[in-house]
Amino acid sequence: MSKNNNSGLFVVGVVLGSMVGTVTGLLLAPRSGKETRRIIKKSADALPEMAEDLSTSVQLQADRLSESAQKNWDGTLTRLKEAIAAGIEASQLENPPVDSPRDITPQTNSSNNN
Repeated sequence: MSKNNNSGLFVVGVVLGSMVGTVTGLLLAPRSGKETRRIIKKSADALPEMAEDLSTSVQLQADRLSESAQKNWDGTLTRLKEAIAAGIEASQLENPPVDSPRDITPQTNSSNNN
């Protein structure tokens, strides 16, 4: 599970790093202004496709994370229900239910009242 999340972050990092590296390389390259502008235009034209690829990659990773979280939640919920049931059972074994309620009203001595 964690491995999938790390690989998704790695892919996003590679794409972003490639974009930043390309722009930096173009700006620092010893080319003529006309050549550099042409290369920058080509890169800018490719940005929508790269952004779509990045968006798809992020969506896939979000879906995987969501599935993973749902599986973890289901497992936790099952264990919690089992623990509650075991706790109830243990408390019933330790303190069995009383068949009839005890009379807790105070007893008055009727011979002293006369």
